[in-house]
Amino acid sequence: MLYRLDADAAAIRRAFGLRTGDDPWPGGHVAPGEFAPVITTGREFIAGPGEPNQPRRMVPRLWGVPPPPSAHDAARPVLSVRNPDSPFWIGNLRNPEFRCIVPATAFMEWGRIGTDGKRRQHWFACADQPVFAMAGVWKDSEVPGFALLTCAPNAELKRAGREAMPVILPPDPRAHDTWLRAGWGSASALLQPYSSSLMQQAER
Repeated sequence: MLYRLDADAAAIRRAFGLRTGDDPWPGGHVAPGEFAPVITTGREFIAGPGEPNQPRRMVPRLWGVPPPPSAHDAARPVLSVRNPDSPFWIGNLRNPEFRCIVPATAFMEWGRIGTDGKRRQHWFACADQPVFAMAGVWKDSEVPGFALLTCAPNAELKRAGREAMPVILPPDPRAHDTWLRAGWGSASALLQPYSSSLMQQAER
């Protein structure tokens, strides 16, 4: 998977009502192992209990977190969360300090292998929100990194041959606050496929 964030830092702050920060994001594609903006109400470097009404902030984080010691490929970062009940993730997800929003304007999933033996890229965007919020979680390591939450695919992603899709949050500040601040019972209810009727094919 890849995604795009074709909006600069100022446009992201306007879209999400953020406090002005110093993230210099100019807009563009995001690939695994690259830095990208995330929105958090946690602390930038040290996790722990924050202020009750701590404002949302946009900070750069690396897409991908170091894998658990039991991983077969210790050099391959973990990009997505398929099982939120995994011991590797459950502590972070149940602590709102570690949840984050990952802004995007489109995302790409690889489709089935065609008759020519090649996979086709499928780019998707949200028809109802030019800049949308994907649910993410970060881990504190030498370089703090984040991963994207996934869920069952909607009909559009199933047609592309996918078994999962990123969790896209509703365009409602209350839903964003639930993901960033609420207990896990309320936050986990947001792990639902986005409606196919609200999605559209995007340009590469």
